[in-house]
Amino acid sequence: MASVHPMMTFVHGSAPSLKGVPFAVEGDAGALRAARQIARDLGGEAFTIGKPRKAAYHAWGAFASPLLVALLATAEQVARAAGLSAAQARKKMLPIVKQTIANYEALGAAGAFSGPIVRGDANTVRQHLRVLKKTPAARDVYRALAQAALRYLPVRQRAELKRVLKL
Repeated sequence: MASVHPMMTFVHGSAPSLKGVPFAVEGDAGALRAARQIARDLGGEAFTIGKPRKAAYHAWGAFASPLLVALLATAEQVARAAGLSAAQARKKMLPIVKQTIANYEALGAAGAFSGPIVRGDANTVRQHLRVLKKTPAARDVYRALAQAALRYLPVRQRAELKRVLKL
């Protein structure tokens, strides 16, 4: 018995290509051969993952797609506070979202990271938190992501930002 799990999102109305998509495969030796062949037949690239790590693999996928969509939906709510509709927000933020993904692909997380946190601009972060009081869920997301940035990315004025963020 084996499992085959592509690192891809599948939603109604979309038929993504599986060419070059990584497929995590797990199982007994004979079934793994068949699983790898299935991945190759679909144009994907199989790699083995141990059963104890499948939940972490799935959580990784959740961060890479559905939670990314949740972040974009949160950004739409913040845009509403700035006077834009959700549709306007989607259209107007796509250039920065696409460039950010391109930067991440080319430069990695640290090289793609920009904005007030990387600069250590505590005053701007303070202003963001102030305006986000009107959308508490977005404020919570902002603080959680800022905390992740302080943990995983290069930032200036780390101690001051922690104070502003109350971390």
